[in-house]
Amino acid sequence: MAIREIRVVPDPVLRTPCDEIKEITPAVRRLVDDLVETVDDPGRAGLSANQIGVNLRAFSYNIDGKVGYVLNPVIEETSGEQYGDEGCLSVPGLWYKTRRADYARVRGIDLDGKPVVLEGHGLMGRMLQHECDHLDGHVYLDRLEKEERRAALKYMREHAK
Repeated sequence: MAIREIRVVPDPVLRTPCDEIKEITPAVRRLVDDLVETVDDPGRAGLSANQIGVNLRAFSYNIDGKVGYVLNPVIEETSGEQYGDEGCLSVPGLWYKTRRADYARVRGIDLDGKPVVLEGHGLMGRMLQHECDHLDGHVYLDRLEKEERRAALKYMREHAK
């Protein structure tokens, strides 16, 4: 297990849709260990595989003291609406109000190939959508309203290292 470095925008891996995991290999097991260890830090709600440079459909989460993972997640259902602050480890230091569904349900598998369902409202619902967006090659900035997106991109250009 290892705490992995987080990739940040504009790293192209963050804009590349991730591949489905077809077989549970030792490398996939190590990936899950690294995802879980890397997300298990205060202030981290979720972490997708591409945020640590691996182009596979997997993410880990750390919500209300529960740390876990899901492989090949797909959003099955969303409902309601929330509009609140959202941030991202791959967009450090920026928090913007982002519109999301209040409730989300994701279906995937675990390391034994057994079905997993994760669902929730509020922060859990937001995290499920946020991480699935990552796995589809999107970052939360894509969901910002026009003026907020413009301000975020300007800030990033001006503070690029």
